[in-house]
Amino acid sequence: MQALTQRNPWKLGVTHHYDLLLIGAGHAHLGVLRRWALVERPPGRIALLSAGPVAWYSGMLPGLLAGRHAPEDCQIELQSLCRAAKVELIISPVEGLSAAQQQVQLADGRTLDASWLSLNVGVQVSAPPQHGDAMHLLAVKPFDELLAGWQQWQRAPQPMAILGGGAAGVELALALAGKVPQLALFCAGHLLDGLSPGIRLRALGQLRQHAVDVREDCPISRVDNDRLLSGNEPVWRGQRLLLASGAEAFAWPAHSGLGCDERGFVLIAPTLQSYTHPTIFAVGDCASLPGARKSGVYAVRQGPVLAANLNAALRGLPLQRYRPQRQSLALLATGDGGALLDWHGYSADGQLYGRWKDFLDKGFIQRHRL
Repeated sequence: MQALTQRNPWKLGVTHHYDLLLIGAGHAHLGVLRRWALVERPPGRIALLSAGPVAWYSGMLPGLLAGRHAPEDCQIELQSLCRAAKVELIISPVEGLSAAQQQVQLADGRTLDASWLSLNVGVQVSAPPQHGDAMHLLAVKPFDELLAGWQQWQRAPQPMAILGGGAAGVELALALAGKVPQLALFCAGHLLDGLSPGIRLRALGQLRQHAVDVREDCPISRVDNDRLLSGNEPVWRGQRLLLASGAEAFAWPAHSGLGCDERGFVLIAPTLQSYTHPTIFAVGDCASLPGARKSGVYAVRQGPVLAANLNAALRGLPLQRYRPQRQSLALLATGDGGALLDWHGYSADGQLYGRWKDFLDKGFIQRHRL
């Protein structure tokens, strides 16, 4: 966007207006941009606002940390995608949003407003309260900070714990088990809760083969110096904790005046519009819609509906309804090139499913490199 900046220099204190502002480079917005690059985009001035110049693909993160992928294999350059879609790219973190005024405050002091807004900003990782600084906490998001932190840890490997018994926690444990002296995985409930019993048993078997100490039904209440506590009982001692725990909403959407659920996620209608502010759309993990899980699979499926509805909104046409799929395929990398599969209660594992996962992951990256 350097050329755009030279032609249209930004002035602090001046509000810059757009017909449509896409906030966040999540899976759904990437799909929207790809669709507009291949087909005619809606009329008006449109921009993508992103915290960084690349979009990381989360599905390849465990393979990246395991050394199976290079960082550039897991990234989508936003500049070329935006150029192909004839959309401006603005790089800055969001400081705040006023839903009533349709204004976005950027961290660098700039202010943007738009007739229509679309949020696809993802979530942050929840962390237990921490007392003392003896334990270093590293979250799986943002991805660039995770990669830098992991590379620093690898200079002097130490025992490590992972907090989170979902798909991310299992994949990371299997990817990293051979790279640290000891590894423990803590789950608040059952491992892979919400998936089939078959894949849970297969995952437990894989984790045991990799000598991972799995602690189910062991919620971590706080970090006390170098100890993890469940309730008031110490359950682990060490200096490194990787956070792959539950999704937590960013504070600024709830503070914006948008209607949010009790956890701070934006309440949306089947048209993907905010219930309280219909000129604002929200998709992916930052949104709350019955039946739509917080998973990249669901965000990807929202992309075509969002693209159609943004086009219709800018042209004054009727909107479509998004219907979440009842089932979704789960493929969890096992760190050795294989994968665990869960589909409609059927489970399996092996190298074949790992090759399938690699094919799907690399295909997603290639489709968005325009």
